[in-house]
Amino acid sequence: MNRIMKVGSALIEKIDSYKTDGLDREYPLDFEKIHMASSGTLGRILALKRGVEPEMAIISCILHDYGRIVTGYQKDHARNAYEPVKEFLKELGEFSKEEIEIVATAAKNHSSKDVVGTPIEEIVKDADVFDCWQYDVPMTRPEQKVRLERVLKELV
Repeated sequence: MNRIMKVGSALIEKIDSYKTDGLDREYPLDFEKIHMASSGTLGRILALKRGVEPEMAIISCILHDYGRIVTGYQKDHARNAYEPVKEFLKELGEFSKEEIEIVATAAKNHSSKDVVGTPIEEIVKDADVFDCWQYDVPMTRPEQKVRLERVLKELV
């Protein structure tokens, strides 16, 4: 099994383990699974289009909302993802320290839609807004809308 599939499978197991946690979640866990999978697919498309090695982009897209999965809340979910993503990837035993840092940093920074980051961070941000758009998740911040317009021009 490749590393992308291992991450996706392990994340689904982790999400399922939260089904009885009693949190009043802002997003249903089923949405988290769908968003994880489709964001990963969009990450591959964007990486290939932009000449970025796709594996880390896909994995970063899959895990970008891990903070919301763990806490149940949207507020500060990106920042709250950093340490849990690092721990999650360490437990899988498949990733170097450098790879773990790339993915955790992309998760931590993905909500800063108006800040330009690394190519992988930009892929995560763009995959996130595009995926939210396709599921009619409201985008309330102007920088989300600006980013979405750019991604739509690139992909559609």
